[in-house]
Amino acid sequence: MSDFMRELNYGQGVSLARSSVNDQYLALARTVRHHLQSRWMATLAKQWDQQAKTVSYLSAEYLLGRQLDNSILASDLDTIVEEGLGQLGISLSRLRAQEIEPGLGNGGLGRLAACFIDSLATMSVPCVGYGIRYEYGIFRQTFVDGWQVEHSDPWLQLGNPWEFPHPENAVTVQFGGYTEAVTEDDGVERTRWVGDWDVLGVPYNYMVPGYRNGRVNTLRLWSAKATRAFNLEVFNAGDYAEAVRNQTFAEKISMVLYPEDSTPQGKELRLQQQYFFVACSLRDFIDQVLPAQFDLHQLPERVIFQLNDTHPVIAVPELMRILVDDKGFEWDQAWAITQQCFAYTCHTLLPEALEVWPVELLGRLLPRHLEIIYRINDEFLDAVREAYPGDEARLRRMSIVSEGAVKMAYLATVAGSKVNGVAELHSQLLRDKVLPDFSEYWPDKFTNVTNGVTPRRFVRLANKNLSALITDAIGPGWVTDLDRLSELEPFADDAAFRERFRTVKKTCKTSLAKHLLARNDVVLPTDAMLDVMVKRLHEYKRQTLKVLHIVTLYQQIRSGELNADDVTPRVFVFGAKAAPGYRMAKQIIGLINAVGETVNSDPLVKGRLTVVFPPNYNVTLAEKLIPAADLSEQISLAGKEASGTGNMKLALNGALTIGTDDGANVEIRKLVGDENFFLFGLLEPEVEALFASGYTPASYYESDPQLRAAIDLIASGTFSGGDRMVFEPVVSNLLGDDRFLALADYRSYIDAQDRVDKAYADQDAWSRSAILNVARSGFFSSDRAMRNYIDRIWHTPPVLDD
Repeated sequence: MSDFMRELNYGQGVSLARSSVNDQYLALARTVRHHLQSRWMATLAKQWDQQAKTVSYLSAEYLLGRQLDNSILASDLDTIVEEGLGQLGISLSRLRAQEIEPGLGNGGLGRLAACFIDSLATMSVPCVGYGIRYEYGIFRQTFVDGWQVEHSDPWLQLGNPWEFPHPENAVTVQFGGYTEAVTEDDGVERTRWVGDWDVLGVPYNYMVPGYRNGRVNTLRLWSAKATRAFNLEVFNAGDYAEAVRNQTFAEKISMVLYPEDSTPQGKELRLQQQYFFVACSLRDFIDQVLPAQFDLHQLPERVIFQLNDTHPVIAVPELMRILVDDKGFEWDQAWAITQQCFAYTCHTLLPEALEVWPVELLGRLLPRHLEIIYRINDEFLDAVREAYPGDEARLRRMSIVSEGAVKMAYLATVAGSKVNGVAELHSQLLRDKVLPDFSEYWPDKFTNVTNGVTPRRFVRLANKNLSALITDAIGPGWVTDLDRLSELEPFADDAAFRERFRTVKKTCKTSLAKHLLARNDVVLPTDAMLDVMVKRLHEYKRQTLKVLHIVTLYQQIRSGELNADDVTPRVFVFGAKAAPGYRMAKQIIGLINAVGETVNSDPLVKGRLTVVFPPNYNVTLAEKLIPAADLSEQISLAGKEASGTGNMKLALNGALTIGTDDGANVEIRKLVGDENFFLFGLLEPEVEALFASGYTPASYYESDPQLRAAIDLIASGTFSGGDRMVFEPVVSNLLGDDRFLALADYRSYIDAQDRVDKAYADQDAWSRSAILNVARSGFFSSDRAMRNYIDRIWHTPPVLDD
């Protein structure tokens, strides 16, 4: 460990005897980093030499997780590091725990981006991920009396050894101002954008190592700085706050992920963020990744800019502005290039999640871009008018600009070479319900790429015991070829293998219990079914339906309808954050915690029902929780979840799914088999039919005694100290609105949970089903997803050794 000691002594400036845990962690991280750097330089040199087409992945989120373990694994340094530190008397697990996870994502969107760039590096495909280096990231969640409280997340406070700042490559980004017509020396009239104010985007590079293949790609995150940060004259005059006003104003752009946007100021800041990072990224790719004097007419041969949802779509008019205004291209030339350089992934079916920007705000903040959008829209509508003469209603439906707002999903669809959904059902609904006019106009533009997750982090790292069991059975090749998990199928019928599988699951539960005890002082029973629902808190994901199940069981035991000894012991584990401005989601979190407090303190159900809701669910906790899960709750209303990736991670780790036919659940069920999946709920056409016929949630309440009893128990104040008003908003919402049909699906869900209990009672048969879930989930690798993107959209071959 001479390299480690050198870093500790000369990098941190301390001896081993006087070093802190943080000193040791930083020294180890830099040692591992150095090991990767030569591979990084070699990868960049090879990509430069071959001038290979590159995926430029534009994403507002990257939920990376801790970097130390992933880098050690990718570098095949596991044994060396463990043994070397052991000789020095240092615990690797203690150094792991010192690393603060970067809070650069909110949920599935950011984790997906991290999985994708991991896979591209493992597949030797050139990729630059672009995003924002949020100083505080997503908020840190705590609970005060059961209610969510948000705190800033100072993840950079103790230093970040994984980043490489390059202020010399900073990009200037302007905002506001006006446009004017200017005549160039050649007599051609062009438009010039004169900005009001500007900021600097400073790039921070991160290495993205492939799995033991010698390849390292780049993630480049942008931090906003003032172009003129400090006014000495004003400072000397005594106005200290004014002296640094520019710095404060600029740095707010990259301060937090998704600033609360219920105010006009919040909306403007979000648009500033989005334009800031795409303007930096496009300029960086053109100036730093491409060779000098590159002919931008050939740009589609060198890059595909993948738009990860609507957040980066402002990149479309920005590229047009660069080509037309800065590079002197004719409009038609620039538009032909732009349409080949972008592809768009839609991650939602919810209308409110498809971003729109007020024309007034866009015109004030980005006046030139609004002009470009207007022209794109005019020319697009001319083409539609020619294809559908006299159909003015169609023109109104398809217009990018409508009712004083710009529809970013429409702009992405018009500009993109391809538009994809992220699961079979989602892609079909995207074509049929969300963008039907566009899919009719461009039927070949739409495709599907079902999401995937990286097996390196979520099986090989997170579940080392299961990984060892799999490798012992079929060899190590599954880590980069997850289809090979199908070779496990015969082992499902091997009694000895099933026993070993149950031992692995028990070990994972014990590990989770130790982790939660240390992390949150939570005592987790390890001899019960672990029933897990971890996902962003949103009404369509229907955490309320899960709560109604818990309350139903609790009420049945209290009333004597069920004998506690006859109830399958369950630990219900939740993990979720609610957006700071989402009041109903916060109410639901309060209800979950209140139900948990009551249930957990009632001796009548002790040992049978336990509710656990650790705050601040993140990737690090997911890596402990997912391997331990028995039951995966994927219960969104059919037709609302785009895909989901938690469902994939849980299935790969041997959890059985209870779920609706929604998102990627459909594909999971088809692959693992109906007999290994607990299906319930309305199908998407039935959902539409119910809404069309007039949905009255109160009628379900009146006709189902168990449902009525559960809701009445909540309304009575049983979980709120007798105060009936505390959860009245949740009760009123369920009975009067229930726009995601929790009450309509309640009976089907409860019946499915009864089937779960019966199946879990036969542990040997349950283990067989769990093994088959693992064996049949190889399709859900992000490596497969990347192959689909490459074949159907990007056409970016790997850069291989000569």
